[in-house]
This record gives sequence, C-alpha cells and structure tokens, in this order.
Amino acid sequence: MFNKQLIIGNLKPTFPVIQGGMGVGISLSSLAGHVAKCGGIGIISGAQIGYRDKDFIKDPLRANLVALKQEIKQAREIASNGIIGVNLMVAMKHYAEYVKAAVEAKIDLIISGAGLPLDLPKYTKDSDTKAVPIVSSAKAATIICKQWDRKYNFAPDAIIVEGPLAGGHLGFSAAHLENSPLLEDIILEVKEVVKEYSEKYNKSIPVIAAGGIYNGEDVAKMLEKGADGVQMATRFVTTHECDASLAFKEAYINSTEETIGIVKSPVGMPGRAILNTYITSPQGNKACFFDCLHKCGVTDIPYCISKALINAVTGDVDNALLFCGSNAYKATKLEYVEDIFNEIESALVIA
Repeated sequence: MFNKQLIIGNLKPTFPVIQGGMGVGISLSSLAGHVAKCGGIGIISGAQIGYRDKDFIKDPLRANLVALKQEIKQAREIASNGIIGVNLMVAMKHYAEYVKAAVEAKIDLIISGAGLPLDLPKYTKDSDTKAVPIVSSAKAATIICKQWDRKYNFAPDAIIVEGPLAGGHLGFSAAHLENSPLLEDIILEVKEVVKEYSEKYNKSIPVIAAGGIYNGEDVAKMLEKGADGVQMATRFVTTHECDASLAFKEAYINSTEETIGIVKSPVGMPGRAILNTYITSPQGNKACFFDCLHKCGVTDIPYCISKALINAVTGDVDNALLFCGSNAYKATKLEYVEDIFNEIESALVIA
C-alpha cells in the first residue's frame, strides 16, 4: 500500500505503526487488539498489569502473570489475524518471569526499555517471539548488539529509538534533554550501528522512530527522514478503545502545552507528564506499596509510582501521575482507533 512497509521477521503489519505500550493499564487488550485489527502492531503494557486482581497487593507477581496471559488472549480474540506484542520494562523486578510468560503465550514480539535488555534473547531465541529493544542513543544500541552477538549469537529483530519528546520515563538525563539531538539524527546513527549485524545475521533490522509522533504528517515525515516505521502512544490514549478511564483521557483533552512538563520519577529518571499538585508538591503517603522496580527509592520517595499510576488509570487524576507525550495537548476529542489509521493512510498515500 505504501512506499515503505515495516517488516520485522515474518511480521508484516499493513501500517508501519507500532502502538506504544503504556502502563499502568493504559494499553491493555482493548487498545492493543483494536490497533492490531486496524493493521498496526498493538502493544500491551506489562507494568503492574494485574492491578485489578483482588489479591494484587498480597501477591502482585502472581496477579500480574495471570493478567498478562489473559490480556494477550483477549487481544487475540479482538484481532485474530493481527500482530500483538508486549512492552516489558527491564527495570521491573521479576523481569525474566514476565518475559517467559509472554513467550509461553506465543506473543509476537517483546519490546523492552527502561534499562538495557541485555539478556532478552536468552528467553526468546528459540521461539517465534521477536526481540525488540528500546534505545535513546547509538551508544546504547551498540552495547545491546555487541552483547547479544557475543553471548547469544543473535541480533535484534528491530530497534525502537525513543527521542526526547516521548512520554513517561525518558532515556535522557534532565540536563541532556535541553540539548538533545534530533530524533531523526539518532535514527541515522543507530542505522549505522545495525548494518554490521544485519549483514552478519543476514536479516533486516528495522529502526523505528518514537517520541513526539502524533499524526499522519508526523508519520510521513519520520519515514521520509529514514525511519523504517514509527511508534505512537499518546495519540491512542484519547480513543474510545483505550483501556484507561474517561477521566484520564479527559486530562489529555483538557491539557495545554504549558501544563505538560518534565518530572522526576521516584525511580530517579526524568519523565514527561501532565503537571498537577500531587506530583509537583507531593503531600501524601510516601510509603512504597509494591517494591516493584529496581532502583526505586522505596524509603525515600515523594510518592509510590505504582499507586500514582493506578490512580491515573482508574480515574483519580488529582492524586495521580499522568504520563503523556509532548503533544498530548493536541487532543481535542475522543476518537476511534480506526479514525487515526484513516488519517495516517491519507498522509502516507499523499506522501
């Protein structure tokens, strides 16, 4: 249909678009399934995915593993012939268990960031599941490719390059964000890195742009600049099919460019979110409820990030961390996933 088709091994979506994984609970089976049904690649976020389980607080690992497999099954029911993946953060405790559960569920691809997924091929290499790391620099791509090559005789099936305009946790220091390179420049640098491994393993390694891509025009621009595909997340939040509460979606629609900013997460990383007093002047319980992430402050945190994100997805937006991309303020209404793909199709056909 278009000049450039995204091909990740045997996975060939109609559109060169991956829907970004958004936790906690923002992108589950409904959003991922409908994106896949429309011809994109739908992504379920594994972050605290079992938060609705009645025994979640007592046994979060069990609840999360059960929910992960259930959400994959439900997404498949929505899009029986679609491409479904999961986003699993390296920073999560029990990361290996989540990866193994996703592979057992025969997920099409696993996307991993929030750290370097140096051992991801250990669990995916002998399966049909594709391994896709997220990086923010050519240096990170080099480290991953070298490690996977040396230790597992394996190369990434694709690489997502997340730029400084993305939502949620960012792979840049706060200082670096102000003088960060353009996403298209990082894309070209990463493409140079993967050439060696693409040739060695006789496989295409598409490089996918992420961060600040909101509409069809943005998609066409990134493809023109050299990306093999794009990852979009923020745009899909304000869809009817998104798994988040209506209040969360309305927070995007009511946001302005001025109310979106960089916050310091309890895990010590900068992140982009809608600013509210809960985050900018935290007064609540500083206890860690879940001990779910490596490097979380636990005893010295402004708020529990899992609790804040669960508040967000369930609609308690005044006591929540409202992660979003830089263009969230552009949302003016609820729309359907199909509407977004129709817009993208029009832009790509014209381009």
